[in-house]
Amino acid sequence: MHASDLVLVRGIAHTRETLDEWNDRPWPVLGQWLAGSLAISTLLLASVWIVAICSTPDATLFLLPGLHTPPSFEQVGHVLFRNGLVLALHAMACVAGFMAGSSLPLEAERYSGVWRWVHDKAGPLAIAFVSCATAFSLLTQSYALGMATSTLADHQGGIAPGLLLLGLLPHALPELVALFLPLAAWILASRRGQWHQLLAATFVTVMLAIPVLIASAFVEVYFTPGVLRALSGE
Repeated sequence: MHASDLVLVRGIAHTRETLDEWNDRPWPVLGQWLAGSLAISTLLLASVWIVAICSTPDATLFLLPGLHTPPSFEQVGHVLFRNGLVLALHAMACVAGFMAGSSLPLEAERYSGVWRWVHDKAGPLAIAFVSCATAFSLLTQSYALGMATSTLADHQGGIAPGLLLLGLLPHALPELVALFLPLAAWILASRRGQWHQLLAATFVTVMLAIPVLIASAFVEVYFTPGVLRALSGE
């Protein structure tokens, strides 16, 4: 068997072992993922609120699906597409962590000398790159969402950004928790050196996130606009 094939076989074996282990005791693992994802979501929402209260609202109207335009399945699809891209980014971070922390060390066993050194260093460098890219993504999301919150709050009768965020929570909180599940799994695995579990974590967290994102998209388009109108006294 070729060495690269052996790496793939061992990766699949680790994934099956991990899934069997989680299937026997799912709640401790799921509870840790949910707690981590909730912590990240809370931090992001706090950052959005800080940006919103510190920024100047944009005069350009911010269009919210279902609020400024009639709700439709097309808008639900647009929300799902947008969130799907974010989920894919976080899932790819999980896969990259698996490759860098688990597969690359096995692949490095094929080499010696300089190429062995390159493969040994490639894993930590890849992990550092993924960490920086994820941090950059969170910072840009905080800024963009904070500016949008400030603008929307101003256009909804000048309500406080914090009150607006409360009105968005019915769809925003479950949506964010679902989106950050792969990232929470990545963080927990990296702290424990359990890189071999990340491929399994990618499959499970994405499958858990998809139905939550679908439900949240419908709530965002069909329910949240009514909450915002009530908060603004319309």
